[in-house]
Amino acid sequence: MVIPGYAGGKMTNPSYEDVSTDTTGHAEVVKIIFDPKVISYETLLDVFFHVHDPTSLNRQGADVGKQYRSVILFTSDDQKRKAQESKRKIQTSGEFKNPLVTEIKELDKFYDAETYHQQYFAKNPSDPYCNFVIAPKLHKILDQYKDLLQ
Repeated sequence: MVIPGYAGGKMTNPSYEDVSTDTTGHAEVVKIIFDPKVISYETLLDVFFHVHDPTSLNRQGADVGKQYRSVILFTSDDQKRKAQESKRKIQTSGEFKNPLVTEIKELDKFYDAETYHQQYFAKNPSDPYCNFVIAPKLHKILDQYKDLLQ
């Protein structure tokens, strides 16, 4: 299960409008609830590093601001260790020309995004943002990770 929301900032219960001001310190994130018997945390990390640009500081495509930073928010020491190891392996692999800027921090508090952001792509298939930003990432996941899909 994937739940969009906000984390890593100083404001309690921020809204999309609050986070969009780039003053709350929050990042737009997703909470992933998964069964490690079905998919490993390491596999999720691999997907994470390959479906966005982990070398772009405070930006993803045309979306600019600290709320668009590349960040992994861990909930255990084991997740922290695995995230750091994954980042180190990818950084030293030479796969990316530029250094990875992905932050690895402990999750303090996660706030669910508003209802209209839940299942946004499914609810808004003709939205230009969905067509030009989300759809290419979804196709990339479907192409590169089709063996993971059931």
